Amino acid sequence: MDELPVAPLEVLRERRSAKWRTFPPDVLPLPVAEHDFPLAEPIAEALHAAVGRSDTGYAMAAPVLGQAVAGFAGRRWGWEIEPARVAAVGDVGVGVVELLRVLAGPGRTVVFSPPVYSPFFNWVPEAGATTVEVPLRRTDDGWRLDLPALERAFADRPAAYVLCSPHNPVGRVHAAEELGALVELARRYGVTVVADEIHAPLVLPGATFTPILTLPGAADVAVSLVSASKAWNLAGLKCAAVVAGSARTAELLGRLPADLRWRVGHFGVLASIAAFTDGEPWLDRLLLTLDRRRSQLAGLLAARLPEVRWHPPEATYLAWLDCRRFGEGDGPRDAVLERARIALEPGPRYGAPGSGHVRLNFGTSAEVVDTAVAGMARALRSGR
Repeated sequence: MDELPVAPLEVLRERRSAKWRTFPPDVLPLPVAEHDFPLAEPIAEALHAAVGRSDTGYAMAAPVLGQAVAGFAGRRWGWEIEPARVAAVGDVGVGVVELLRVLAGPGRTVVFSPPVYSPFFNWVPEAGATTVEVPLRRTDDGWRLDLPALERAFADRPAAYVLCSPHNPVGRVHAAEELGALVELARRYGVTVVADEIHAPLVLPGATFTPILTLPGAADVAVSLVSASKAWNLAGLKCAAVVAGSARTAELLGRLPADLRWRVGHFGVLASIAAFTDGEPWLDRLLLTLDRRRSQLAGLLAARLPEVRWHPPEATYLAWLDCRRFGEGDGPRDAVLERARIALEPGPRYGAPGSGHVRLNFGTSAEVVDTAVAGMARALRSGR
């Protein structure tokens, strides 16, 4: 199986998405979670066909999106989904916020575990709730859910726990036994788990993804949010799915605002259906390519920046790099941007445990990864 190609940098710079328009033209942008690979052929064909028939109206996601999600989840993970218990939303963030409005609201608390995807810190107050942070536990083998600390937090009866699985930015694929223990705590203390599983299709070789709703007892206390947007690079088309596993949690979907269906992108629905139905061969090539970029990055860091500590991610195309030997806070990110004109995501955006860390997007060509590590080494060492 061949790697996916990547266009030359001068061609990539013609793109008009946030990754390529946030920074000046002389900056190599590697913070935003958009990858650089070409659109999967079935998706491109579906979008071209829609344009050809002037099919640019409102989205009609039911029942076809649920059927596509269910087919993909069954083939990929053995996860049986009832298509009627799938609701379309504009993106995972919209889905989380609207679920929290139903579950929590003013005066209630919501728990999550930093370092975590930075919008988590905005989603909870947007829903009117108060945040309780229970950081991941740092171990010699990487980051883990801190189950004793979560039990202490759950004993205070929060409205919900927002789970990031696989976990962004650390790349952790939570083990089935960890997730099973989390479900047991949720059942014991009456806490609903809202699982952001957007990176599930991006689990790399060597790891196994466990959908939370496949675990015993989870269907009554958890809902899942999934999307094709990260794996197939469709974020701008605006489509994700909320999945319920029981009549009880399906009732939550029924309490979401009725007008959410009109806020979903029609092209997002069409592209997502194409991805989940016909996009697996392309996805397998993507995972092969990312596995090779991950290995390349490991070799380059060992050779050029051995001071940087990291645990190669089990999922995603995002590397969580511990640069604290070069400074705390935003210092390492700022040094690399100023001295090497390479943009990385600053670790503190993911919470206090991110001080001195950066997140690097390696979903790109081997040449760009090589350039990035060379620039980081030059920039970080020049400040010592």
